[in-house]
Amino acid sequence: MPCPRFPQLRHIRASAFSTSARANALSAAALPRAQKLSEGWKGTSATGGNTKNFIAGHFVESNSVEWIDVHDPSTQTVLTRVPQTTDTEFGQAVDAASHAFKSWSKTSILTRQKFVIELQHLLRKNADAIASSIVLEQGKTIADAHGDLLRGLQVVETAIGITSTLLSDKIEVSKDMDTYVRKVPLGVCASVAPFNFPAMIPLWTIPVAAVTGNTLVLKPSERDPGAAMIIAELCQQAGLPDGVLNVVHGGVPTVNAICDHPDIKAISFVGGDRAGKHIYERGTQNGKRVQANLGAKNHAILMPDANKNLALNSIIGAAFGAAGQRCMAISVALLVGEAQNWLPELIERASKLSVNGGFESGADLGPLISPAAKARVTGLISSAEDDGGKILLDGRNITVPGYPDGNFVGPTIIEAGTNMRCYQEEIFGPTLIVLRAETLDDALEIINSNRYGNGAAIFTQSGATARKFETDVNVGQIGVNVPIPVPLPMFSWSGNKGSVLGDIGFYGKSGINFYTQNKTITSLWRAEDAIGNRASVNMPTHH
Repeated sequence: MPCPRFPQLRHIRASAFSTSARANALSAAALPRAQKLSEGWKGTSATGGNTKNFIAGHFVESNSVEWIDVHDPSTQTVLTRVPQTTDTEFGQAVDAASHAFKSWSKTSILTRQKFVIELQHLLRKNADAIASSIVLEQGKTIADAHGDLLRGLQVVETAIGITSTLLSDKIEVSKDMDTYVRKVPLGVCASVAPFNFPAMIPLWTIPVAAVTGNTLVLKPSERDPGAAMIIAELCQQAGLPDGVLNVVHGGVPTVNAICDHPDIKAISFVGGDRAGKHIYERGTQNGKRVQANLGAKNHAILMPDANKNLALNSIIGAAFGAAGQRCMAISVALLVGEAQNWLPELIERASKLSVNGGFESGADLGPLISPAAKARVTGLISSAEDDGGKILLDGRNITVPGYPDGNFVGPTIIEAGTNMRCYQEEIFGPTLIVLRAETLDDALEIINSNRYGNGAAIFTQSGATARKFETDVNVGQIGVNVPIPVPLPMFSWSGNKGSVLGDIGFYGKSGINFYTQNKTITSLWRAEDAIGNRASVNMPTHH
């Protein structure tokens, strides 16, 4: 992700905020969903009300005098106001998490497992509400919003296996002497989530932290907190005790408070380079464990022997889906040899994508998150011309009927060089950079020279070519005829190079390791010292 610009906070009185005109500015497709969200959920609003803090099991109105407006990216309608959580409120959230940890960390693993079993059921039952919130606040199409939730739900489902994944090592090292390892929770942890996956990223952290016995302070993106607030309410319904999950809001002050609070033991972050480096450096200086996923520039190689239809459709979906606002989006296509002749057809197919509001039927991609994001993306597209590149498909001036104020940029394809700004920087918009290479070795050299290492893909029908690519490419997540090779959560996120800080990945076995620390015990209980006891015939329940 690109460096997020923390929002400017403004002083505003609640009495000065009117909701009716803003709500009516939503599209006909969006308005009833916004009204239903506002009526049905305690912590969020989509019709102009305030987003609340969630502290010690209660949705609490903030006393802040600093608020951030959340806009519908399709219309600029104000959906809700997000508080800059006050210092006092933040302290209350951490205190609640600290207090809850005393009992939650001692709760049986079967009780914690029961929580995630119930949570996955409730997430499925309320998927439409969460997806609607994502469309309204973030701008994704409704189908893509459901996908956002589903990828997070898969982490919840995998966390149900904690009774197996938390198993550890034990060996009898000498007669009657055992050495064994216990994986124990860290304590209060924190999660700082980005705007581009408002459901998936909170669900990367909440279930894994909870089943391992930790408590969590979550800061969703101040641009689209609605999905996280719904998830928090569902966690409560699923039986999570008060204080195990707390949700706070805001920009830099909240981030710094997370980095500095002595009771917070670990921080999980997904976002841009600047914020990620700041959190990693400040957090680790304060003795915290930090995992940070940063920016990316993901390449896909198209070999001449590839299945042409699969390759072109895969590239288009991975480059332009979610308006390019994915940290695993394919943003560079490397056309090798005769595959360069496929470029006109790639352009033609991309030009047929439908750009529209997220609730509109047939929409392939929606708007960017904000006017500032649109200005940044169009500026990087324009820089290609200044640097000598060719804009082969230009989406800068697209008009979307019915949405004159939306942050829309259409699919854009640029033929560029590796020295150009549009290649060097993560664009984070619906823009595909095309590079030409004569051989696979040339393409590999380009990828390996890039400072980022989240992922890369190759399209080929040759097993030998795929094996060479897998062996020689220096990125963490590799796709063979798969454009977005994000591992399912029985594995772990494994980006590398400049795309990550910290040495323990997200979810999977790495996630378990991130949220636990080892205690290694050596004990001696001599068998000859045993005292016989009468047997119990009751069924053991282990609760």
